[in-house]
Amino acid sequence: MFKTDTFKDKIVLVTGGRSGIGFQTAKDFLLLGAKVVICSRKEDKLKIAAEELAEFGELSFQACDIRKTEDIQSLAKMIQEKYQRLDILVNNAGGQFPALAEYINDKGWNAVVNNNLNGTFYMIREMANTFFIPQKKGVIVNIIADVYRGFPGMAHTGAARAGVENLTKTLAQEWSDFNIRINCVAPGIIESSGLDQYPQQIQDMFEEAQKAIPLKRFGKVEDVSNAVTFLSSAMAEYITGVSLYVDGAQHLSFDKMGLARVLKSFM
Repeated sequence: MFKTDTFKDKIVLVTGGRSGIGFQTAKDFLLLGAKVVICSRKEDKLKIAAEELAEFGELSFQACDIRKTEDIQSLAKMIQEKYQRLDILVNNAGGQFPALAEYINDKGWNAVVNNNLNGTFYMIREMANTFFIPQKKGVIVNIIADVYRGFPGMAHTGAARAGVENLTKTLAQEWSDFNIRINCVAPGIIESSGLDQYPQQIQDMFEEAQKAIPLKRFGKVEDVSNAVTFLSSAMAEYITGVSLYVDGAQHLSFDKMGLARVLKSFM
């Protein structure tokens, strides 16, 4: 669908770009001609990813904790000095852990909301004020999750991701005067390094859940990246304020309680 120069000379920032969906998204933008910046918290692992990605195009990286405004401002300064502008921001960084709502303490709740909601907003605000609003042009894609019918077993991230989705709708309207487009991509269960972090019982549940997904398979990181690059391209220049679900219709027809039931079995 895309030519190899679709994003020629475009400057793209992908947060959480060292692995999984973020890594694949950065790679695909490079293959399509963009100059890409990736960031994540752990510099050692980020450097390894950057070395791999550099094979596909011009790649820069900087460690950044999206929960810290000063880190984001430092990142923006680096991009400004090196490229003088930013064209596309992909907010992929985030994190969560499975837990029933009654067992999520203040620290756990605040950690997830601070990362997934606050950090995303901080990144959007700083990059918009530094680049997109002065330029009167920019594209933002937020990676959220399948929160269409709630997120049993992950109330904290469900609330945070829903907040990002509503923020997206708000900013699509507020910032239309600046020609800033902002959309969400909502992945279902994706075969990526992120699945490995869960206990075996939950991974077993995922395998059983695959049969219940209408398309009868998990998503691939490429499926998500394809959606991100589409929404970032000129092909989507009249699309803003929407959430594109990349989940094989999982959000429409799927038993959302599977994870919660596994967690209850631990009690």
